[in-house]
Amino acid sequence: MNASSNSSQHNAGRTIQPDGHLHGVIVGCQRADGRWLMIRRSAKVAAPLKISFPGGGMEAGETQAQTAVREMHEEVGAEITPVVRVWQHIDTVKKLTLWGWLGSLQSTQLTACPEEVAEILWMHAREIDQAADVMPRTVEFLQSLQRYQLTQRGVD
Repeated sequence: MNASSNSSQHNAGRTIQPDGHLHGVIVGCQRADGRWLMIRRSAKVAAPLKISFPGGGMEAGETQAQTAVREMHEEVGAEITPVVRVWQHIDTVKKLTLWGWLGSLQSTQLTACPEEVAEILWMHAREIDQAADVMPRTVEFLQSLQRYQLTQRGVD
């Protein structure tokens, strides 16, 4: 591993942050019909052909919100506005820290990046919950999104 100027390291094209972890962001965007934007990962990436929320690794110097915007654009051609972080997962074994954001989708047309995404999916929460091929922690993040939405409805 080579140290970069921002005291982060790179491992197989991924930026290892100063805490020794890979940091990543996943984003939940929901349509008016209640379906969530999901992807089926390409066969060329880690966890091939698994269903997940779009997202990816933070680059050196990026904020979580900047990563959310960049990754949504790279993976599905979407323009989003990051709304709020609703979830965090720290895996000390894999040295991975993930943050989950609620995003507001600004784009009407989406285009999958074939290197990263095999398919763009719109799924109801119950479909995500019942799918056998979802990435680990997907349902946990979905539940955090739903809890946040419930708290917002209670405020309005």
